[in-house]
Parts: sequence; C-alpha cells; structure tokens
Amino acid sequence: SHVRDCSHLQSLYLISQNDLCLHTPHFFHRTTSVLSKLLFALPNSPLQYPIQGYTVQPLSSSVIPGSGEKELIIKSRSLELLNDVLVKVSYTSTVYHINTGDLGLHSQIFFLVYNNSQVTIATKTFLRYEQLKVLLDSIRKFYSTIKVIVADDNFEPEHITGENIQHYIMPPAQGWFAGRNLAVSQVTTKYFLWVDDDFLFTEKTKIEKLVEVMEAVPELDVVGGSVKENQFYFSLIYEEGEETEGGCLYRKSNKKLHSVPGYPQCFLASGVVNFFLARTDAVQRVGFDPKLQRIAHSEFFMDGLGYLLVATCGDVSIDHQHVARSARYRKFRNPRKEDSEFKLQLHFFKNHLKCIKYG
Repeated sequence: SHVRDCSHLQSLYLISQNDLCLHTPHFFHRTTSVLSKLLFALPNSPLQYPIQGYTVQPLSSSVIPGSGEKELIIKSRSLELLNDVLVKVSYTSTVYHINTGDLGLHSQIFFLVYNNSQVTIATKTFLRYEQLKVLLDSIRKFYSTIKVIVADDNFEPEHITGENIQHYIMPPAQGWFAGRNLAVSQVTTKYFLWVDDDFLFTEKTKIEKLVEVMEAVPELDVVGGSVKENQFYFSLIYEEGEETEGGCLYRKSNKKLHSVPGYPQCFLASGVVNFFLARTDAVQRVGFDPKLQRIAHSEFFMDGLGYLLVATCGDVSIDHQHVARSARYRKFRNPRKEDSEFKLQLHFFKNHLKCIKYG
C-alpha cells in the first residue's frame, strides 16, 4: 500500500484499500479553533491556573499543563514548598457530560401531563410483515391513538392500514439505516420511540415513564429501556491520538456511568438497546448513515458521541417475538465479510480514527 499527499483536496476519500490519502491539515482546521490555545490566569495570589485551551475529559484524570502526576495529597506549613508542589496538582472530572468537561446535571420539580401528541412510534420493516402486524396490534392494545410510522423496503410491499399509521414504501433492500432516516424524517412530534418490527408491547412498555425522565432532565437526548428484560448498554471512550494518526475509540459493553439525578433506576451511558425514546430534533441532527445497511446499531451512537446525552432505564421494557428467521431474511441480516470491512473503513476515515476496540 502507499500513501499520497491530498492536501489539495477539500474532502477525505478512501480511493481503494491500497491507496490512502493523508488529509490531516484540513481535518484539524475544521475541528480546532483559537480557543484551543493554552492561556494562563496570573492572579494576585501564589496560584497560576489555565483559563483556556485545556480540556478535562469526563470521568478521567488529567495533569495540569507542566505537571507530571495525576493524584496528589498535599500537606505543608511552608508556602514556598506548597507552591513548588502545586505545579503537580491535577483535576479529576467526576461528572459525565457531553458538552463540557465538568458540569453537573440537576433535577427540578414539575408536573407531567402525558398525551399521545408528544410521541410518535417509528419502525422499519423488511421481510417480516407477520411480525409487524403483531407489533401494531400490541401497540393499539395499550396506545389506541398514537401515531406509528413504518418505513418499508420489502421486495413485494403489502398495504398496511390502520388509524394513525403512516406507511412509507422504499426501493427494495435499502437497509436499516436508510429506513431509519426515512422514518425519523417524517416525525413531527417532540419525541419518537424506536422499536424493531418484531417487538411486542406489554404492560411494562410504559412510554410515559420514559417521557417523564426526558422532561425532568431536558439535557437528555436518548433514553433506552430493556428488551425482554435485557437492558443492553455500553460506554464509548475516545482517546485523542497524534495529528497524523487520529485517536482510538473503545466500546465497552455493560458499562454505565452515574445515575440520573432523581431517577436511581436510570444511568447515563453512551449507547443503549434498540428500544429507546429520543428527542426528534437531536437525532435528526446526528442522523443514520445510509451507507451502513445491515448491522449498524452501535455506529449511530458512535456518530452521536459528543452530541447525544444518553441514559438507560431498567423499569421500562418491551417483549420480543419468538419467530424463526427465514433463509431469505438471514441472507440479508447476516453481514458479509466485505460489509464488516467497509463499516470499519467508513468509521476510521469519517471520524479520523487510528483504532476501534470492543470489549
């Protein structure tokens, strides 16, 4: 393989597997600003501290510029000695937040009036009309008038009827993310609830509980529940790398952060199970990359890292239909080797990454 300089280009493209372009200068022009320059405050005291250009990553320890340690206990009767030691003091962020290095969430008292006009249910269907009809029947059992949007890329489309059901037919086999984009693009309510077409509503599928959490903590963008008592969630950790290499992204399964204030059953995370309530405008800003057609759930949250504040709540759940997958469906559902390779290539170059690790 060989690398060539592409500084004359306006965008970064993967020419082929053996022909890569280094485009670092333009990338950092887009992602940095003058506020990244390190400035120090020089107050009328023995302390000097940075006021700009230094970021403490959430839930991590960072050395103050010029220091060499991350944790210190300082005791001294000598001001001169204390000043000498203070150059090694660090600050540890103890609160996770996507928009700043250290900002705590707060709760507020409110009265919630829930109605169907706040939420739209969205799903995408492919080769599973029988399961879709069971899902729709279960929705109507508990929410008789809520709007449902169905994106459909079947080869032989069937007509889906019912009150407050919007059925959008796509070209065949366009993929999961293309269908998600279509469905979410037609949502006009404040929130939407994403479900798979083979899910099943039960007495524990309480949309209003998820809405309550979202209304109480307006900074939240996505709140996930559990599927058949499986509260899947994960955390994403990004480590910045060198300018020419990019950073590393780590996805850690079953790793959650601290609880949501006022809701001990809910915890912050980076990604959740494929059953979640989301703020429509926030998700529309991130979008679903239509280049990813098959397995792509985690990749949505990777694209949303730093933009979406995500939580998971264990007291709201949905069931899963037990139906054998047809051979035709498995052919499209299971990714091919080239699909997996393309997915990694896309994320490496789109997000300027050196590595992605799963654990």
